[in-house]
Amino acid sequence: MRQVFNMSEYVLQLEHIAKSFFGIAALKDVSFGLEKGELLSLIGENGAGKSTLMNIVGGVLKADSGKLYLNGDPYEPQKPSDAAKAGIAFIHQELNLFTNLSIIDNMYINSYPRIPGTPLIRKSAVADKVKEVLSSVDLDVPPETIVEKLSPGERQLVEIAKALSSDPQIFIFDEPTTSLTARETRKLFDIIERLLKEGKSIIYISHILADVQRLSDHIIVLRDGMITDRDKKENYTVNRMISSMIGREIDQLYPEKTNRPAKEPVLELKDISQKGITHKVSMKVYKGEVVGMFGLMGSGRSELARIVYGLDPYEEGKIFIHGREIRKISPRLAIKNKVAFVTENRREEGLFMDFTIRDNLSLVSVPEKARTKLKIVDDSSVKQSTQDMVETLKIKCPPIGTNPAKSMSGGNQQKVVIGKWLLGSPDLLIVDEPTRGIDVGAKFEVYSIINKLASEGKGIWVISSELEELMGICDRIIIMGNGEVRGELKREEFDKEVIMKAAFNQNGKGDE
Repeated sequence: MRQVFNMSEYVLQLEHIAKSFFGIAALKDVSFGLEKGELLSLIGENGAGKSTLMNIVGGVLKADSGKLYLNGDPYEPQKPSDAAKAGIAFIHQELNLFTNLSIIDNMYINSYPRIPGTPLIRKSAVADKVKEVLSSVDLDVPPETIVEKLSPGERQLVEIAKALSSDPQIFIFDEPTTSLTARETRKLFDIIERLLKEGKSIIYISHILADVQRLSDHIIVLRDGMITDRDKKENYTVNRMISSMIGREIDQLYPEKTNRPAKEPVLELKDISQKGITHKVSMKVYKGEVVGMFGLMGSGRSELARIVYGLDPYEEGKIFIHGREIRKISPRLAIKNKVAFVTENRREEGLFMDFTIRDNLSLVSVPEKARTKLKIVDDSSVKQSTQDMVETLKIKCPPIGTNPAKSMSGGNQQKVVIGKWLLGSPDLLIVDEPTRGIDVGAKFEVYSIINKLASEGKGIWVISSELEELMGICDRIIIMGNGEVRGELKREEFDKEVIMKAAFNQNGKGDE
């Protein structure tokens, strides 16, 4: 068992922390301590208060009541820089990067060394250090690379490298593996183990309970802003974690499949090619079918979905929707043809964060709510349908007509993105990482919705990094690698080892 230092002393203490938003309590009398060299996992459903609590520790939010102590001394951060100066690094679920700047600029934007006697900065003085810290997270890209050119997983690694560069004493990881491949996740875990051996302390937030079991010394469960369970990790089973999180038992992880795929394709791709992204990709999604797509980072799976939805161009090939070729696909034309796309990047591409929750939910369906030729929107119908969707997806949020999307937790924001498209009654639903950042109870709800839509004859295309998820909900799985289709398996043929071997090449070397 890993050594935990100074068992009787806390490096961080929280006493009776409470916080409310818009009159709704997010945290209620939360108290616990973090020991030196300890990894303490914080788990709970979306909206349980995990990120709110850590935002208070990280200086992003101020508690309504309660006290914080750091190494036994009062700790009252007023802003994130106060936490950083105190030796606390917070790797947020929603990345805190300037996408229009380089990696080196993001890491040193407030601390570039200057040429003595001038306001001029010396990038060259820190370039080698940036290369070294990027290497420590196994990210082989030049420090001068603009962040917007990086994949979501690579951006996550930059955020982690940025935290490592300041050598903090306490790390807070909020869903750190959501954008990482399996290899990148293993590298992160190696980094975490190294930090713990050095006596660093870690608070780890994740919905991936197997990772929580692997990494933790202690586990604390939050539900509705309160601690409902806490114990050593060896005393926890996955079932205990789940029941403590949601207040009930879950008999199964995936709903029983009730759909019956038809022989008529709702989507057909023929030899879709885009230089450096895809090469002669052909596939079909049939009515009533759930098709999964698996592949390593850089395999072209998300890029292919963006092409089909009209967000990115393609050079060759044909796209057919309901048997009719769509020559110049665009998002507007895709929506007109009842194609929905739940992007993996909800914050930048899926939501208007300052718009109300209701406005975000109704974005796609508003045209159908317009009366007569004057296009007057039936406001009562919008209010009813959006509220019904909140209840269907069990979205935890303040009143939806007056509060912005940014007022919700990340997992509930993801539910709003899904709900927005469901209100548009799509015939083809493309979902890229549909359950990223969503708790285990909410995952079952999303899987049930996918199953229900397929049972109604809709075509579903699911892109996911969670192979078990695809095997649990799909009728077929297509494996991508280097922009090509490397394999395809029917449900009765599903085999994890076979799929992983196909995702890699025949020599067993990955695309990464």
